[in-house]
Amino acid sequence: MLRWIARIIGIVVMLVVLAVGAVLLMPADKVAQLAADQIRAATGRDVSITGDVAMTFWPVVGARVGALEVGNAEWSEQGPMLTAQNAALGVDAAALLRGEIRITNIEAQSPTIRLESRNDGRASWLFTDGGGAAQIETTTSPDSAPRAVSIERLDITDATLIYDAEGADLVSYSGVDLTLDWPEREGPARIDAVVRPTNTPVTISANIARFDRFIAGGVEAVDVALTSDAGAATLKGLAAISGDVAGKLTLRSGNTDGFLRALGLPGADLPQGLGRSVDMSAELALSGDRFLSLTDLSADLGGNRIAGTAEVSLNGTPNVKANLDAGPLDLRAALGGSSADAGGGSSSGAAQGWSRAPIDASGLAAFNGTIALRADSIDLGSLKLGATRTELRNDNSRMVFALQDVAAYGGALRGEFVMNNRNGLSVGGKLTGSGLQLQGLLSDLAGLTRLTGAAEAELNFLGVGQSVDAIMRSLSGGGRLALGRGTIEGIDLDQLMRSGSGAGGTTVFDSLTGSFTMAGGNLENKDLLMKLARFEVRGAGRVGLGAQDIDYLFTPVALNARDGKDVSIPVRVRGAWSGPKILPDLKAAVEQNLVEERKQLESQVREKVEDKVKKELGVTQKEGQSLEDAAKEELGRQLRKLFD
Repeated sequence: MLRWIARIIGIVVMLVVLAVGAVLLMPADKVAQLAADQIRAATGRDVSITGDVAMTFWPVVGARVGALEVGNAEWSEQGPMLTAQNAALGVDAAALLRGEIRITNIEAQSPTIRLESRNDGRASWLFTDGGGAAQIETTTSPDSAPRAVSIERLDITDATLIYDAEGADLVSYSGVDLTLDWPEREGPARIDAVVRPTNTPVTISANIARFDRFIAGGVEAVDVALTSDAGAATLKGLAAISGDVAGKLTLRSGNTDGFLRALGLPGADLPQGLGRSVDMSAELALSGDRFLSLTDLSADLGGNRIAGTAEVSLNGTPNVKANLDAGPLDLRAALGGSSADAGGGSSSGAAQGWSRAPIDASGLAAFNGTIALRADSIDLGSLKLGATRTELRNDNSRMVFALQDVAAYGGALRGEFVMNNRNGLSVGGKLTGSGLQLQGLLSDLAGLTRLTGAAEAELNFLGVGQSVDAIMRSLSGGGRLALGRGTIEGIDLDQLMRSGSGAGGTTVFDSLTGSFTMAGGNLENKDLLMKLARFEVRGAGRVGLGAQDIDYLFTPVALNARDGKDVSIPVRVRGAWSGPKILPDLKAAVEQNLVEERKQLESQVREKVEDKVKKELGVTQKEGQSLEDAAKEELGRQLRKLFD
């Protein structure tokens, strides 16, 4: 019995040795052709091997070839999908004995990989067998059973990757390293890649649950991480090779501009608080035609937090449609200020002048579209808004904030605020306000804190320049103002009219109206009228919005104070906003209050002069003749006597 068992074992061993020997004795070009045939059968693409072929042996039977080329989809316009020099192909000899085709490794150095996709869902990386069906099983003959095919490892170094998506710019990456580990055909696979769109490497790692079903077009669980020096993104969810993706997205970057550039995308030097740094999470859905949907969005944009939903078309410049909710929004940095300095609206800003730091508004070109926004408050530097409902529209670097329902300075604002960077930066707007508390509003706009009261106001303005200083010095436009009861701090008009000194007090008025124009950064007003119980105040002058100075004449008028006549004592306010001087204008007081007395004095002086002229020249006036004509006539007679 033992003898027969030994003989059987010996026969089996001999058969194994013969089978293995048959494999080992296969010529190198035969092994290479075998691997190429299986790749062709698995993908439905033409595969050609040229150049010298060298054999490799157990446990991996394979060949190193001079050149390898894998064809592209029939509709492709980019040429072969893969071309490589010095490629290596290997098959598992033991699997061959079991009737399986297991490609143990494919190696390629400095290959060119061309990928294409079309808006109708076609993609060059969606493989089919010879009959056009998407699958990874193949047959050796029409009558034979399907033979399982798998690739245990793919190793590509220094590749050039070219991607052509219909409707988008051609993308080309060089220096790409890629590895695929797929040890079990019906198991998971791991892909690791390093891409270098710029000099900064970007690493990508992906774990795919059932890679066989994934490359056949199925939807599989994925876990993807993308990392660069400037930031990182992760996705956990489901994906298909067609480009459809859904799952939880996280994105963290301390430098959004650097992160985008590292990915080979156009940079966006966004202001602080508007995306210069990002910490975001959302539920993502991305379709193969590059349409992105974000729900349950929560993002910290560098101090400003937002939540909501967004839809983005990623073909070309992103086109956005979003509905967002926010807490307090600080947008001072977007207008050239900072979180610590509102850009000159405070007294310290008035003392130092407006900021001359260049405003980088390139972020306005980062997207187009419409964003509906609700915020608890918005700080624009020179304007501070309360609870706000607004719609932001951006079109080719022209951003419009449509203020639909805005609480501001105790009242309400409506209108629009515009930033335009199409041909240099300009800011402008048209605003109307009701119930606005002027002390806070003028303090923020112009550093003026003396005037209080609730106002109805209209304002239209336009400023041009690359800094806050340049914009303020170029302001043009106009508006009007109407107040009910209010006060002027720092001057007591009643005391001024009674004693000639009213500095340091407070004037209470019943109403104030006026209109103004702006040009070259100067606000001009000519019709200010303030009404008090026994006085009126008229005003005219200039407020230097750019230079932060003022030259304004207030004219208090005591009604019926002198024999039924009005008495006025003009007060001139002149100097820098940080410390203007307030002084009575005595010259103007004389001109306004002593008009009749001056006329009387001038008449008396004139009569005395005329009598003196008549006496000295011997002039005799005829009836109706002026003294000048009579003097000329007398002078003519005297001259004629000299020549007679």
